[in-house]
Parts: sequence; structure tokens; C-alpha cells
Amino acid sequence: MIRAKSSIKMMKEKFKINETLAGSRLDKALSTLCPDLSRTRIKVLIEAGMVAVNGGEVLSASFKVNALDVLSIVVPAPVDDRPSPQNIALDIVYEDDDLLVINKAADMVVHPGAGNPDGTLVNALLHHCRDNLSGIGGVKRPGIVHRLDKETSGLIVVAKNDFAHQGLSAQLADRSLSRIYKALVWRVPNLIKGSIDAPIGRHKTNRLKMAIQFSSGREAVTHYHLEEAIEQAMAWVTCTLESGRTHQIRVHMQHIKHPLVGDPVYGLSRQDGGVLLNKAGFAPEIRDQILDFPRQVLHAGEIGFIHPRTDEEMRFEVPFPDDIQNLKTLINS
Repeated sequence: MIRAKSSIKMMKEKFKINETLAGSRLDKALSTLCPDLSRTRIKVLIEAGMVAVNGGEVLSASFKVNALDVLSIVVPAPVDDRPSPQNIALDIVYEDDDLLVINKAADMVVHPGAGNPDGTLVNALLHHCRDNLSGIGGVKRPGIVHRLDKETSGLIVVAKNDFAHQGLSAQLADRSLSRIYKALVWRVPNLIKGSIDAPIGRHKTNRLKMAIQFSSGREAVTHYHLEEAIEQAMAWVTCTLESGRTHQIRVHMQHIKHPLVGDPVYGLSRQDGGVLLNKAGFAPEIRDQILDFPRQVLHAGEIGFIHPRTDEEMRFEVPFPDDIQNLKTLINS
């Protein structure tokens, strides 16, 4: 269960499911039991880990409840929607009066949301830029032009004023803002170069995941290039995006049977990964360290764009962070 800070008062309630609600979706049952909460608010609380059934955390709003189940829900007290400035260290690669390019660390969330009310990149930017970001790009994500998943490291560009935000957002929309990612995937692709053109939408049963949705998803295109094969077990690839859907690279690479190593949501099971590493001849201690890598091996290593004010072509590149570099060294040992 996600715990809120002790300074924030919370309401916790318990309910027992009766025969009338038996078989209902979890969110529907709670909307009946908690009429003061909207169904949207209830879904957010479920996905944030604030709801338990019979003492066990349930993260799916579609979970079916049974008669006599005991539901508990924690409702944090209302808080100001505006993120607060926080003195959090940033790895700033470039900065001028219009924008910043930041090398985001893994484990840092880009903007506040359910389960991550603070400690985000936005909180750090508000402290670093003081009042300059107010109102740019929305209250909860001021200055943010594009995003990276929490566990993805690497480069992200941030606007410091409306002029820069509009210019960079336009480049993101027309695909002239380029982003190159480096990833370690399971198995070796048959083609040295390939493209994945498959629309992405929210998973139909697990709202925390994305999935290929040919009928209802949004257009998504990823290009990949094989950089290095590691026996037949794994491969280093670079990926470039023509779109910026949530979890795009992770979903697309899973779609072509090459999920990212370390991905807890879309990756291989430990057993299947272990089989591949055993066949490749990895020693047990090295195999286990690869299987235990704590995040998806995905790094936004390069970014390029035209400066919205000067029209200068700008390109930045950062190496792997220590955890991925150490993994690469281990694999090559």
C-alpha cells in the first residue's frame, strides 16, 4: 500500500460486499459504497494502490468482488493541484533563457500524478527556475514538452517560456524533434533494421498497461537498428520514434517478440529469460545479475531539435548511466 506523508490527513473506510454487489467491478462497487467519490476518482485511487480487498492490494478497477469480501479504501485529503518547488539535484546538460536539456535519472518521475505527488522533475524544475515556469504547458506539467517513463534514464528538453514551449511542441508534433534510445532486448532480431507501425492504446483489462490496439489505438511508429548481438540471447538496439505514446518502445518491442531486458511489465518471465541465458552459456552468477536488473534497460541517449528562438540546430548525447554501463561490462566479461 502506498503511504502518504504523515502530515497529510487521510480517510480510511471499510465495507463488506453484500449479495447485491457480488460480481460487480471493484470501481462500480466502490462508487455505490462511496457516493461522494466520482468513479474517475475511485479508479485513480485503485491504480495508486489505495484500495485493498480482504487485506490484499488490488490495482485493477475491473476486479470482480464477491459476497462478504471486505473492501478498504484510503482517500488522501484534497491537496493543491499546483506542484510545489523542491530542491532536488538535476543533471543539466544545457541551459539558456528559453530551455533546458536535462539528463534524467532513472527512478525520477517527470510530473506529479497518482502515487507520485512530489519528488518529480517538475518539482525540481519549479525550484530551479523559480517562477519562470508558471503556466507553461499546464499547471501539473509546466514546461514539459515530452516525457520519459519513471525507470527510463536520459535526455529530456524542457521549455522555460511559452515561446519555447510552443516551438518545441510544434517540432514534437511534426516529428522534427528527434529522440534516439538505446535498449537491451531479449533475443536477436532477424533484421538489422526494422520499423514497427502499430497503434497503441490503454490495455483493455489492465489500466496500468498499454497494448497494441488496431481498432482504437493511436498511431505509433518505432524504428529500430540492431547494434550488437549477444549470442542468440540478447541484443543491443537503437530505437527512434515517430510518435511519443506511453510505453511505446516497450510495447512495440514486446509486439515483435523482443521485449526489453529488465522490464517488469512487458518483459519475459524470469524462467524464459533464464533459458535464453543458459543456452548462451552465461555463468549462473552472471545470469542471475542480468535477470535481477531492477528496471527496463532503456536510455534516451540522444536528442536533437531546432532552437525555437535562434533556429540553431542543437544535438545532445549522454552515455549510459552507471547501472546500465555496469550491466554491459558484466555481459562482456
